[in-house]
Amino acid sequence: MDQGTETRTLNWRVEGMDCASCAAKIRTALERMPGVSEVAITHTTEKLSLKLAEGGAAPEAIEKQISQLGYTARPFTGAAPTAPRHDHAEGEHDHDHDHDHGAVGHVHGEEPGDRDKAWWQTRKGQLVIGTGALYLLAWVAKLALPDISYWAFVVATLIGVAPIALRAFQAARAGSPFTIEMLMTIAATGALVIGAAEEAALVVFLFAVGEVLEGAAAAQARASIKALGELVPKSAIIEENGATRQVEASALRIGQTVLVRPGDRIPADGIVVSGTSGVDQSPVTGESVPVTRTEGDEVFAGSINTQAALRIRVEKAAADNTISRIVKLVEEAHEARAPTERFIDRFSRWYMPAIVGLAILVTLVPPLVGLGDWWTWLYRGLTLLLIGCPCALVISVPASIASALAAGARQGLLLKGGVVIETVAKTRTVAFDKTGTLTRGEPRVTDVVALAGSQDEVLRLAAAVEAGSSHPLAQAIVAHATSLGLNIPPARDETAMAGKGVSANVEGAEIFVGATREEASLPEALRLEAEGKTVSAVKRNGTIIGLVALRDEPREDAPSTIGALRAMNVKSVMLTGDNARTGAAIAGALDMDYRAELMPQDKVSAIKALGEGIMMVGDGINDAPALAAAATGIAMGSGTDVALETADGALLRSRLTDVVNMIGLSRATMSNIGQNITVALGLKAVFLVTSVLGITGLWIAILADTGATVLVTANALRLLGWKGK
Repeated sequence: MDQGTETRTLNWRVEGMDCASCAAKIRTALERMPGVSEVAITHTTEKLSLKLAEGGAAPEAIEKQISQLGYTARPFTGAAPTAPRHDHAEGEHDHDHDHDHGAVGHVHGEEPGDRDKAWWQTRKGQLVIGTGALYLLAWVAKLALPDISYWAFVVATLIGVAPIALRAFQAARAGSPFTIEMLMTIAATGALVIGAAEEAALVVFLFAVGEVLEGAAAAQARASIKALGELVPKSAIIEENGATRQVEASALRIGQTVLVRPGDRIPADGIVVSGTSGVDQSPVTGESVPVTRTEGDEVFAGSINTQAALRIRVEKAAADNTISRIVKLVEEAHEARAPTERFIDRFSRWYMPAIVGLAILVTLVPPLVGLGDWWTWLYRGLTLLLIGCPCALVISVPASIASALAAGARQGLLLKGGVVIETVAKTRTVAFDKTGTLTRGEPRVTDVVALAGSQDEVLRLAAAVEAGSSHPLAQAIVAHATSLGLNIPPARDETAMAGKGVSANVEGAEIFVGATREEASLPEALRLEAEGKTVSAVKRNGTIIGLVALRDEPREDAPSTIGALRAMNVKSVMLTGDNARTGAAIAGALDMDYRAELMPQDKVSAIKALGEGIMMVGDGINDAPALAAAATGIAMGSGTDVALETADGALLRSRLTDVVNMIGLSRATMSNIGQNITVALGLKAVFLVTSVLGITGLWIAILADTGATVLVTANALRLLGWKGK
């Protein structure tokens, strides 16, 4: 792109794509158009995003190109998939303006597309009905007027194959000559040439049926994502100045108060400001039992209020609520292709030309060496073309990945793409953070030891320093001081030292709360740590004046999770910043290995030392480096935004047992992919041989291809019903 060229981002929803091959055809065609760059298109989410340079192709021309390939492009007004960005050389300017396509030249109304119609109303459905009717009429002609029956089948074939041939020609012009439409056109035309009109008509009809079945399967997988987005209600009731009014949920602003009646879905993430009720969070977290929510508690958009009216203060805009984040993560996951999927794509690029070449050899060589007549081997070559179509193979991986992502999202398991699924399936060791992950993350102060002054003084100063921190240990200290009615003085110049502690100026003195070398050798500290408690030293102007001990009990499901992982031949190790004695006490209770006294960078080193196949599970800011360093980083759903963004996946229910479920789902998915590839290649191999030997003909060939695609898709859709333990 020339220096100084202005670009704008255009977004469409493309309907009619059934597999990755469809998306590849569109991408290839658009990349050849003037001014078009950074094309991002995913068949599962139906989203297309591209950058268009000033003076490049008109948006109408882009839509026309997509239409000529057999798909429908409609301007997309939602968040588009992020197109990959390129680094610019020094001095290059990229005037990049994002535009809603609706604002570019013309606006389409929200017309219903094929995906909103019954199958018989779609173009593919109408092709099935049309080709089926023509084939049936040709058979009626054969029975009633046998003299013209051959020509009836010829007409049925030509009319049925015409739209397919047009798409094949347009794809070839756009840079994709080796497509299923092209193979179908050549096979049907060749069959007419050798006089097999009856088979040609049947093949065209079966091809149309196969396309409808593929579309239905793709739509079912796609519906899972759509269902997530529809969990949030379209409207909300706002309370302002004692009056209520109804507004669109998407228009809610942070700070507004909404009234949620019993039976209503909560329209936004927020905090309960009044009322107590049971809230069914299963649509969001998968948790089947309603939880009680009262003043001060957090609630999620899409949850169902089951008992009494709640007034909720909106804390997040519609685009940032939990459901929106889940949908965004799932959509991004569909764009992150698995290594197996990328290999299959590369394989199919040379596979189809190879099949065409083989078909030519089968047609020419045997008659040239006197092994039969030309018509016989031309027929077998055409059969080989249809058998060689890689549709089932190409769809085998993405269909399984899409189903797994949808099944996981419904059960609170977020995986950011096929590559993550493959990596999780290979997990050999799970490294757990301790606080907030293996433990509840709700520590309580158990002991306050005063080495100088009183216990209240030690606790009061510690609470002052920790008052501004969101760390569970800090909040526990503040809560304990508050419960005792202590007056917590203000603190200034707070400084956090990751993995060490926090210091601040309190009442003119420098107060530090955290781990120190001096504290580690104190008899009182050794005793408390041997009991599995976390001990923080409180220092005033560099001198230890006391100790605060806290204990965070392991989660109830921690022992069963470690046991289940062991049964799956997966090792477990705890990584903690606590001292070795505390770590040993917790790890001993859970019967697992541990590494203690780790700074954030030490956790990264520990991850690397553990070898390959490491999954890291954590929830805090200090876990982010380790989450990034591990082969797979999984964040607890209750964790920080930093951890969630850094991680490769998330456990929305914040349940440790879901680590087991995530590995189980990933392994089931890889097994499903293996089955699909075996079916796709196995059927191809069998019918390639039978076609060359003349045992099976054209209609069996297309039936085998369609059958393989349907079998592979149906097998992949089984994952939608997968349930964790």
